[in-house]
Amino acid sequence: MKSADSPDYVVGVAGCGAMGQGIAQVSVQGGMKTVLFDAREGGAEAAKTAIAGRLNRLVEKGRMGEADAQAAIDLLVPASGMADMAQVDCVVEAVFEDLDVKHALFKELESVVRPDCTLASNTSSIPLAQIARVCEHRERVAGLHFFNPVPLMKLVEVIRPIGVSDEVIANLMELGRRMTRTPVEVKDSPGFLVNMGGRAYTTEALRIVHEGIATPEQVDAIMRDCWGFRMGPFELMDLTGIDVNYPVSQIIYDGYNQDPRLKTSPNHKAMYDAGLFGRKTGQGWYKYDETGQKVDPPSPDFVADADPAREVAIVGYLEPEIAFDEDGEIIEDVDIHTSDALSAILEKGRSAVDEDAGADPDIAQLVDLCREAGIDVIPDNGECPVLSAPLGEDAADASVFGFSENLHRRLVCIDLLGDTSSRLTLMAPTGADPANLRAVASALSRSGRRITAIKDGHGFVGPRMVAMIANLGCYMAEIGLASPEDIDTAMQLGLNYPRGSIEFVEALGDGEASVCVLILEALHEATGDDRYRPTLWLKRRAMLGLPIHTPN
Repeated sequence: MKSADSPDYVVGVAGCGAMGQGIAQVSVQGGMKTVLFDAREGGAEAAKTAIAGRLNRLVEKGRMGEADAQAAIDLLVPASGMADMAQVDCVVEAVFEDLDVKHALFKELESVVRPDCTLASNTSSIPLAQIARVCEHRERVAGLHFFNPVPLMKLVEVIRPIGVSDEVIANLMELGRRMTRTPVEVKDSPGFLVNMGGRAYTTEALRIVHEGIATPEQVDAIMRDCWGFRMGPFELMDLTGIDVNYPVSQIIYDGYNQDPRLKTSPNHKAMYDAGLFGRKTGQGWYKYDETGQKVDPPSPDFVADADPAREVAIVGYLEPEIAFDEDGEIIEDVDIHTSDALSAILEKGRSAVDEDAGADPDIAQLVDLCREAGIDVIPDNGECPVLSAPLGEDAADASVFGFSENLHRRLVCIDLLGDTSSRLTLMAPTGADPANLRAVASALSRSGRRITAIKDGHGFVGPRMVAMIANLGCYMAEIGLASPEDIDTAMQLGLNYPRGSIEFVEALGDGEASVCVLILEALHEATGDDRYRPTLWLKRRAMLGLPIHTPN
């Protein structure tokens, strides 16, 4: 087998649609002669013309030298027939996602290519083992899964099916690098790595909307502003097309024996059944004009028409200290966070958190937030709004454990995780007086932040979604789908995530895994849904206080 770093290495591309053309373009930009084959008459010649046009536009934009572009164009060789594939060292198949079509093509290729020629498929959904089973030499068949548009998407998944040789996988990794891509090795499995890893972002968003906790525009705004995603999950579904992402979700769900972590929601199927596929149909989760721009999108912002709150009390997340008489009756209840620790924070600022282990850093952050918004923090007088920042729990839980008079009527919970510099998420318990939330929102908006007010829900929106993304990343590491480092690389390069799935574990907990586990276990206990069960990969590292990327 010729090494992919050989100067005379020759690539064949079978199928000259959009993906095939992109693969051929990065191949010649990597300095390799590339033979184009297409079953359509004139298809290979048309592909060369289209690729040449794109390379010349790069020259016009100053992104490529004219000589380099012409050298790449000269490396493109349209095949006159399948027999021309006899000269290539590796064929990358990029035809329709139809198993019968791929079987026929691979059988024909095997009758032409050399015994040491690698056969790679660009399939995004068909297991490589199914493709390879019709081949006489299964040891040379693997996956080379690019992402559209290929010249812009730097990731390529090198898929390892059962029976392939280590030499083939190593050579495809080198070929990916020579094509100026970043290759990651992935075990042959439903959805491979990126399509599998992307399930949590959309399916948990769908679940949140299905439960009535937030609207699509609220979820999108929170994930953009507070967690750094370029697009919210509903915007992303509309872009890729619900006619694409719903069937893929079902394929992966079924492929993993209907694991609850991968299950989508009824509202997803409802949009699919209605033919509301997103931008391509003019309506999905949003409405679009003919240019693909949103038409009158609803605002995610809560604008409170109320006088700003002037003073609030703060309660902590940890349980209060309680004194009992000899009969076991409560004689005194003192919330440690609204007495000693809060007093220390009000007096000393954040230094009290370092000096006193009982001083909750979330309380310090709430105090800072109130001061920035011009709100006085006072001991609870039984009448003022009360603020809390629960982790994983909902506002109902926070009000029950608060031990303050009529707390559920006055409590307003604030999400402090993620980036709170431009947007804050607020929620209140069922039965709360809405005047308190309006007053707090009005006051906090004076800090220049936009406010999103959601219904009561465990883990708010952002932390709940990020915990699910992180847990799925840990599950992929647990089953050996790819290395933890490659999982993170793939999510960033393949899905434009602001950080890798597994990296989100420590982003939730300031470097620790325990917060992610806490959020998931709270959801699991509250709902009884195994969707939220933490992976053993995550739990073990949290229990031992180990970095989340610690290998087994």
